[in-house]
Amino acid sequence: MMRIGLGRDLHRLVEGRPFLLAGVRLPSPRGEEGHSDGDVLAHAVIDALLGAAALGDIGEFFPPGDPVWKDADSMELLRQSWAKVRASGWRLVNLDCCVICEVPKVLPWREKIRSSLAAVLEADTEAVFVKAKTGEGLGPIGEGLAVEAEAVCLLRMQ
Repeated sequence: MMRIGLGRDLHRLVEGRPFLLAGVRLPSPRGEEGHSDGDVLAHAVIDALLGAAALGDIGEFFPPGDPVWKDADSMELLRQSWAKVRASGWRLVNLDCCVICEVPKVLPWREKIRSSLAAVLEADTEAVFVKAKTGEGLGPIGEGLAVEAEAVCLLRMQ
């Protein structure tokens, strides 16, 4: 049996926070606002994986109002989520992600981001891809006020 999962997340960009994608810090004057460290890509991947396995979503496992998750490392949240998915008998076939932001440019950091995700998901880097788009100057993303991430995964039951 195989299942597809879809994850999406959106965060405001604010001064005084790091800009993180899959635990990789990109140089930027502003970073993601969030209860945890705000890593928008890690959050989208978590929802894709949990959804494909029909286990729930990020808010159920890591409620944003719970002080225990304040400033939490989102890659650790991904690690814990992946452990639940694996314990349910699922294995990753592939993960495809898209980050939408005006700045910073993601391409120079893509391989490091792919490697970071692959390491946590115990996958070959070839099974993980990350691309980036801009908002073309439109809306909060285009104005540089927000960043969005989308993730689609394919899981196979072992």
